[in-house]
Amino acid sequence: MKLQALAMLATSALLAVPAVADERLRQVIADSDRPAEQAERDQFRNPYETLSFFGIRPDMTVVELSPGGGWYTEILGPYLRDEGQLIAAHWNLDGDNVPDFYRRIRGQYEERIADTERFGEIELISFDPPGLVELGSPVSADLVLTFRNVHSWKRAGTFRDVARAAHAVLKPGGVFGVVSHRLPEDQEQDPEVRSGYVHQSWVVGVVESEGFRLVEASEINANPADTADHPNGVWTLLPGLRVPEGEDEELFRAIGESDRFTLKFVKR
Repeated sequence: MKLQALAMLATSALLAVPAVADERLRQVIADSDRPAEQAERDQFRNPYETLSFFGIRPDMTVVELSPGGGWYTEILGPYLRDEGQLIAAHWNLDGDNVPDFYRRIRGQYEERIADTERFGEIELISFDPPGLVELGSPVSADLVLTFRNVHSWKRAGTFRDVARAAHAVLKPGGVFGVVSHRLPEDQEQDPEVRSGYVHQSWVVGVVESEGFRLVEASEINANPADTADHPNGVWTLLPGLRVPEGEDEELFRAIGESDRFTLKFVKR
């Protein structure tokens, strides 16, 4: 009962905080040290609006799940450097049959964040559900974030393990923020998720069944021009542009990046 009451109080406090302009976040996003090719994606990924929606503050402990090449790390690291802590839960390279590109991308990521003057002391851990799922000390994080990863966990059958891991590491009232490629509800879900798109309703159902409550679903990262039925799935669009031979690349370039749901869950 005590934990439940604490969670309710923390959630009430979280929701009562007014939205204010975070000049520190604006400065980090506008920093000329950010790679230019990454800053070009801001028009599609809306980092200021997205992170503000999740309620980020510079003194938080934040876990970023599967950061890949580090697009969001380039913002989160410098933003949290002085007052907070970023934990990067990256791909596990110790398992069997690890893809070569995992090794290459994680290697590049490690090399980049070695610049502690820019990024601070990011804590790098391996994350490989269902076996390797510890994200830190229980009830220690304020915010767990994942961007464009849900399709991989759905394909592997491990998304429920991801939600459980997020719940375990979060403080009562902590936020689990999820951004991923949205499959329209009237389109059939491929069990192999070869398109990269997933139903928003399925994500909500799984996460809420693991001890979270959906606070708000935002259209910050929506793209009505994306029909989610492209020949090479989401990767047909920017930034990948894996356009089949004979197709007009400019048609897909004009769509931009994928239509994405942006979901804010609070730990009950």
